[in-house]
Amino acid sequence: MEQLNRRVRDDLAKIEFASGNWCIPHQHNGQDVLDVAIIGGGQGGLATCFGLRRRGVANTCIFDMAPQGEEGPWVTFARMITLRTPKHVTGPDFGIPSLTPQSWFEAKYGEQAWRDLDKISRRDWQDYLLWLRDVLDLPVKNEHRLADIAWEDGLLRLTFTGAGGAEHVVWARRVVLATGIEGGGAWHVPDFIREGLPKSRYAHTCEQIDFEALRGKRIGVLGAGASAFDNAATVLEHGAASVDLCLRRKQIPTVNPYRWMENAGFLSYLADLPDLLRWRFMYKIYDLNQPPPQDTFWRCRKHPNFAYHPGTPWTAVREENGAVVVTTPKGEMEFDFLIIGTGFIIDLTKRAELGRIASRVALWKDRFEAPADEQSALLGSHPYLSNAFQFQPLEANDPLAPMMQCIYNFTFSAMPSMGLAGATISGMRFGVEKLTNCIGRSLFVEDGALHLQSLLDYNVDELTSFDPPPEQA
Repeated sequence: MEQLNRRVRDDLAKIEFASGNWCIPHQHNGQDVLDVAIIGGGQGGLATCFGLRRRGVANTCIFDMAPQGEEGPWVTFARMITLRTPKHVTGPDFGIPSLTPQSWFEAKYGEQAWRDLDKISRRDWQDYLLWLRDVLDLPVKNEHRLADIAWEDGLLRLTFTGAGGAEHVVWARRVVLATGIEGGGAWHVPDFIREGLPKSRYAHTCEQIDFEALRGKRIGVLGAGASAFDNAATVLEHGAASVDLCLRRKQIPTVNPYRWMENAGFLSYLADLPDLLRWRFMYKIYDLNQPPPQDTFWRCRKHPNFAYHPGTPWTAVREENGAVVVTTPKGEMEFDFLIIGTGFIIDLTKRAELGRIASRVALWKDRFEAPADEQSALLGSHPYLSNAFQFQPLEANDPLAPMMQCIYNFTFSAMPSMGLAGATISGMRFGVEKLTNCIGRSLFVEDGALHLQSLLDYNVDELTSFDPPPEQA
């Protein structure tokens, strides 16, 4: 591994031309101002920070609410065994071979292990990301939860809460929200479950679950996505008496549109299409959904006490005689505990840090009228972003419009506007390249007059001698 670390440093030294920090320092009331604050220390945040550095924007910092080593989902609530992405994927490496997942894996386990590997385990992926953070010396502040973004004197005033609730203010010129799947809203539990049962009787798949406490219990799982199957498999492996997975769809999805999307054309240029075409791409993708991976499905099916029930939505729940009774169109079912795999909702008003602007941001439903047979309330709820990932104001004359232009949305909610850019590992490389280019451009243009003055003040002689040295005379 130390040999790989040296290779990384050598590779970066060979391509460091023009990557030195060119941004002009700014201060506010004697306090240094970050050029870019990155919210989220997972894969998107790390890749963004490195990408900005490659473009000469080094006055940055990453802030993450989790303790070090627990950023992102991989060792917290993700319960798959391996990634769903092909092992050859690249992303935060920016095309530098020594930084690729393959180079890291081979350094740790050997070349033959890589050849034998099917997919990268989620724990190895987390270790790879932590290695990237260390070998690139990326600045990360853990246990910093963003509580508020305000606009003051043409700058973003970021208020963080840390351990013990202490508040800390940071000033920044730009902010990147790399806050993951739920970064555009919140994890979703249907109201009839949340209002009909005490919290002790159910958990969402995003939560910490004491699976050992569910040994010998009858478990009901709601959802058709991979996380529902992942959690069903995990609770089966911990000795549940039975697991019944129920889904609204009449059939489990089998076609994965993400595999089609993994081409450079779509990943790079979807954002440049007209609205109607973007809408139609996303309408089809959201309609198909992702199926559970084949290995995840068999991970469940190998247990004789597992059953899945298509066309069986839950319509009501209640406690009765110590059990949880679930009402479905096919009759009632009894369980001891429920696991809810109903994903998340896109709703900026659910994000406390966006409280000042959430209701003033333009959504797709505000900017685009879908054809009558292609209506989608879900797609319409997503923010309608600029071609540079920025929020846009609902009203053109909104006094906070300049603030919105300084906030870059690199979360799943960017998907209808920007494609897979902020949503998946496979889209990360293409999204970060575009994102960092747009941020660098905006910073340079904003300070254009200052850069011109720097040139006017430049007075470093390169020609220092008018007489040849003796050996050349």
